Amino acid sequence: MKVYLVGGAVRDELLGLPVSEKDYVVVGATVDEMLKKGYRLVGKDFPVFLHPKTNEEYALARVERKISLGYTGFDVDASPKVTLEEDLLRRDLTINAIAKSEEDGKLVDPFNGIKDLEKKILRHVSQAFVEDPVRILRIARFAARFKHLGFQMAPETLDLMKSMVVAGEVNALVPERVWKEWERAIQEKHPEEFFLVLAVCQALNVLIPEFNIANAGLKALSHAAELSAPNDVRFAVSFYPLSLEQVEKICSRYRIPNQYRELVMLVTKYYPDYRNAKTLSAMQLLTLMQATDAFRREERFELFLLACEILAETLADPVSTDWFNQVCIAAKEIDMKSIDKNAQGKDIGELIKLKRLAAIENSPSLKLHHK
Repeated sequence: MKVYLVGGAVRDELLGLPVSEKDYVVVGATVDEMLKKGYRLVGKDFPVFLHPKTNEEYALARVERKISLGYTGFDVDASPKVTLEEDLLRRDLTINAIAKSEEDGKLVDPFNGIKDLEKKILRHVSQAFVEDPVRILRIARFAARFKHLGFQMAPETLDLMKSMVVAGEVNALVPERVWKEWERAIQEKHPEEFFLVLAVCQALNVLIPEFNIANAGLKALSHAAELSAPNDVRFAVSFYPLSLEQVEKICSRYRIPNQYRELVMLVTKYYPDYRNAKTLSAMQLLTLMQATDAFRREERFELFLLACEILAETLADPVSTDWFNQVCIAAKEIDMKSIDKNAQGKDIGELIKLKRLAAIENSPSLKLHHK
């Protein structure tokens, strides 16, 4: 039984990047042997174990045989006879197919992954790459992750990805897997690269046909990443200038979590009002604040403003979030104690509204602008 550190941990260590997760492959062992050593079996589709002390993942070396379309259409062999090289052969990129012996620290690199790290190339390991459509999304995500280091796609790998799209493999992807890679991609330093790679291999047309890489949304996404904006803000700005109906369709198609869905819907619906904020009356400004939950969900409203500011900067729209914020602060900081104590029900809400309207009308920012 031999144990090797594999995948991203070896790759990132060689690149001098922080290693966040460690995965190991075990060669020459059986399930029973692993259980006797105290490992806990957690894998459903193939034997994966958790170390009894570190809880790190250890998987038995395995080979896979494609038997049907999609990423689940595999027959798996994880017998003790499977070699390390056979296990590495099934991996996606050469830079992810490097192993490091736990015993002596020696590197095993049968597919020249170290050379590709040096040349900064994302290259597939073998023709088996075409058997798993999730790899199209993963490679696009790696392109987004490593663009700042100068990594480029190997032309032959792009050709394989195109052939997979033509073969209909992408159509077999389930919404959850698409969203998982999408969400991870927008966290990278160059998330726009994810969509650009998908567009080049024609997968974007299948997965998100509403997206157009020529739109300002990807520029806004890039700008949001430069500013280290939160993920939901990055997601929201990337949809510009899609319609509300298009946004709803995409969110439903991929079962987008509410955290993301709510913000992108707000930004899509109300960015035009934000863009024209300095032309709005006090009543219109108050209506915009109420519609975007400025008084009840302040944290989300802050995210809405940040997303709008990023779009405005990308589009060179003459809007100042600082100005808008000052007007909002005036509306928020009304004296609630001055509300008539005898008022009840709807009357209280109406009195608060009138107070806020007066505060907006009298705010220095609005007066200065309307002079």
